[in-house]
Amino acid sequence: MSAARVLVVEDEEDIAFPLVRTLEREGYDVTWVDSGEKALEELRTNAAEVVILDLGLPDMDGLEVCRKARELAFEGAIMIVTARAGELDRVVGLDYGADDYLAKPFGLAELQARVRALLRRTSTGPTPVVVVDGLRMDAGARRVFYREAEVPLTGKEFDVLEVLLTNRDKVVSRDKLMADVWDENWYGSTKTLDVTIGRLRQKLEQVKVPERVVAVRGVGFRLEGSGHDV
Repeated sequence: MSAARVLVVEDEEDIAFPLVRTLEREGYDVTWVDSGEKALEELRTNAAEVVILDLGLPDMDGLEVCRKARELAFEGAIMIVTARAGELDRVVGLDYGADDYLAKPFGLAELQARVRALLRRTSTGPTPVVVVDGLRMDAGARRVFYREAEVPLTGKEFDVLEVLLTNRDKVVSRDKLMADVWDENWYGSTKTLDVTIGRLRQKLEQVKVPERVVAVRGVGFRLEGSGHDV
């Protein structure tokens, strides 16, 4: 089995080198670049399973790198690492398409655990294609279609939809969604779940998917067909 590829985007050598060495010792195939443009060029030409992305880059804000990577149809995981540790910063980062957010300073052991968790979430496997009301989810390819249109989801949006679709017409608690999608390594606010749910709803509505994500106040969320009463 080939090693998972990790792209480190960090302009400060004294931060980048320990990251690269640690990840290489874990057995990953690591590439390091020091600017946003180099990162995007790398993603255009070489596949990567995980991007570790600093926000304070010399040529562009890391959030723009994140957004443009998703526009390039990058489907791997993006983990933002930054000194911007406020809740609003986390929400904005997730809204731009990031899957995880790690505030500086951080321990290398925590970084390793988060990378492993992201790889578990984005790894392909023999999971079958699920089709409901014309909505088709291919868990192996991590792609979602409604009829002929693809629904362009980020990693976390896909994971949330997968949990909801697996439990269709049942209420899934907020705690279960946080545990299944962000797992035990997530220490941020649960508002990140609301942001992800909001983006997921918008994208499903844009292609007129009949399935709706309904909030059940004080409990969680339910995926249901358009024939149900809210």
